[in-house]
Amino acid sequence: MAREYIARDPRTDRPIRRQRLDGHVDIRGLLPSTGPWQRIPVHEILPLARGESDGLELSRSAGGGFVRRSDAIKALHRVFESQVDLAHQTLLDALDDDDSEIRIASLEILPIFALKKHENLLHCLSDRLLEDDPQVIAAARECFIRVAPVFPSGCENILRRELRDTRTDHRANAFETLRRTAENWPEAGCLHLDELIREEDVDLRRRGSLILRAIAANAGATGWDLIGWSLEDEDAQVRRNASYTLTTLTRTEPRIATIFIESAIMDDDAGVRKSVIRALKRLDMQNPRVTKMIIDGARSRDYTLRKACIDQLSIMLSGDTLRETAAELLRHETRPDLCKRLTSLAKDVEMEGSEEEKNRFLAPLDKVEPLVEEFDAPRSGEATPEGEHDKQRSGRPHSEDSA
Repeated sequence: MAREYIARDPRTDRPIRRQRLDGHVDIRGLLPSTGPWQRIPVHEILPLARGESDGLELSRSAGGGFVRRSDAIKALHRVFESQVDLAHQTLLDALDDDDSEIRIASLEILPIFALKKHENLLHCLSDRLLEDDPQVIAAARECFIRVAPVFPSGCENILRRELRDTRTDHRANAFETLRRTAENWPEAGCLHLDELIREEDVDLRRRGSLILRAIAANAGATGWDLIGWSLEDEDAQVRRNASYTLTTLTRTEPRIATIFIESAIMDDDAGVRKSVIRALKRLDMQNPRVTKMIIDGARSRDYTLRKACIDQLSIMLSGDTLRETAAELLRHETRPDLCKRLTSLAKDVEMEGSEEEKNRFLAPLDKVEPLVEEFDAPRSGEATPEGEHDKQRSGRPHSEDSA
């Protein structure tokens, strides 16, 4: 029976942590595209794939049609369990076949068959990526992008080579592969990113920093180090890409996010500051460290950052502290809109506001119900004496003396 693949850290040989359980892996993305290979009878797959016949005509009950060797190769993962070893050797031979169509078919089935038995298959994939035939190379790149996230340590050296390939299409394909790998295996992603952010080639650092978002929430301390180093990179685009992770960190690791925001809030690049502002609004405003950071940001030369920090003052401060802070900032502010905002924060409305504003702080009066006296109403059909009308109108008894 085929031995189960276990991804291991090459430095410690310990199994690396997977982001998702194996039972949750959707293998549909590893299958070849739909075709007549799905209708080949199981007992006919291996003989046809080995080239023992030129083709096979399917019965009407099987859907009809004609299948060739390339179709049978795409169906190798469907063989009986007892035939897996023979199918594995057949696939290895097909990957080195002289016919490019057979090699392409082999690359299509490689990802799903590797789940049954993967020995030497990835080595053949590496060779196909170095071919001269453009169609085979395209199939190999597609195979690689599907198989690497499932077998990260087996594809480690291939990925390391492809990431540094000078051909644009190879490099772009490799970085997309790395992104998918990092989402499933954060530790494997960090291993490559740790190397990429140290490269002198700025394109490698820029592309690598874009993948930091894939590991920000799950890579732990190793991922935080990579983000921190990228936020200090000499290239502004690398720092900007790294700053995109700050919003994610405010949800998962607010303490770490606060440290990064504090160091990046005065960055020279406007893109970095924009990400900092977006993340800043998600922090705990009751944290003294955050309070100091926002007050310092309200003194920044950057108008956008200054405005964002001033808008947060009324959330984290109140009373005399808010008014004193706003008054101090107002002495150095020159922008009319910010001056207006600070003036409103520095004014004690209860004491210095308009009559209408002062009235808002007054306690409302208790509601007083009007006093209504009840009188006996005349019965139906009974005449009311003339004197009784006067009593009801005056509200007091009618006496002869007063008359």
